[in-house]
Amino acid sequence: MEPVSGSPKDLSSVFVVIPALNEEGPIGDVVRDVIAERVGEVIVVDNGSNDSTAERARAAGARVVSEPKRGYGRACMAGLSALPPACEIVAFLDGDGSDCPEFLGRLTAPILAGEQDFVIGSRIRGKREPGSMNLQQRVAARLFGSLLRMLYGVRYTDMGPLRAIRRDALQRLGMREETYGWNLEMQMRAARMGLRILEIPVDHRLRRGGKSKVSGNLRGTIKAASRILLTVTRLAIELRRAPVL
Repeated sequence: MEPVSGSPKDLSSVFVVIPALNEEGPIGDVVRDVIAERVGEVIVVDNGSNDSTAERARAAGARVVSEPKRGYGRACMAGLSALPPACEIVAFLDGDGSDCPEFLGRLTAPILAGEQDFVIGSRIRGKREPGSMNLQQRVAARLFGSLLRMLYGVRYTDMGPLRAIRRDALQRLGMREETYGWNLEMQMRAARMGLRILEIPVDHRLRRGGKSKVSGNLRGTIKAASRILLTVTRLAIELRRAPVL
């Protein structure tokens, strides 16, 4: 793994949450690559796997938390509940090997410097391996990015999983989404609350094993898109009515 320029040396206050469902193939390498960035801790949330995902993550050096009720948001919240007091920044990435952990330093540097509260990795703006994002994903990222810009004036180009946020800021967001809309909810609530938000380009690879639960088949794509549309609609109404804290 090549270091990314501009990365801070001390990431001990950065704790990484990795939701994982049936990722026994890539999860060990993902955990080892994240640990190589010298973060405070890697927490893998086993989201009801029926393979050896948990065992391989633990063997690679992660702390494994179980959330048997499936749902991306539920897994993320289980990981947050397991964070120790030493955690100041929470980073998220997927367990399929498609995200590049070497960008964790660049993601967290503006937060560690006190310049930003929330930094999102944009796969759209970064370098992508051919086939790592299908057409539906690219179109959806642009579409929802434009919609959120109209709603909140914040420019997003992606809803990718690789992201970092101050722990106290995340706690104030009041996250509730339990499935595919988790990332979008975070971005909407962060914009509505007026957090300092930065989006940076990150590289993206083909998944290293298993099958995508969202984009791997038409049913998964439709289900995810429907959930995300519902999340946008519900939150737009809810946040418009709620006072800004």
